[in-house]
Amino acid sequence: MAAGKYDIVIDQGADFALEIALAEDGTAINLSNHTASAQLRPSPTSSTLTATFTCPVTSPTQGKLTMNLGYALTANIAAGKYYYDLEIHNTTANSITRVIEGVARVTPNVTR
Repeated sequence: MAAGKYDIVIDQGADFALEIALAEDGTAINLSNHTASAQLRPSPTSSTLTATFTCPVTSPTQGKLTMNLGYALTANIAAGKYYYDLEIHNTTANSITRVIEGVARVTPNVTR
């Protein structure tokens, strides 16, 4: 399965959450034996880590998980263009699959 492309907008100084439902041929992917991880970087090849999302699997049998960044973390990210991807790790098969990737635009916070 090739990674899907999806660009996101993160509001500086606000909570960010994106619920993702994974399915293949219309059937939910069972995530019971999976963990998920996602990172934000200034460029796809950068060694600089801007942020790490928390990615709980919220409904394993329905293939649902959420990518989260808290407001305290987003407040410290400079406005601009970044890149992210989300991977799932099948702990039974010991395999990793990139499921989504894209550009993340961080919009500046005005209210302080």
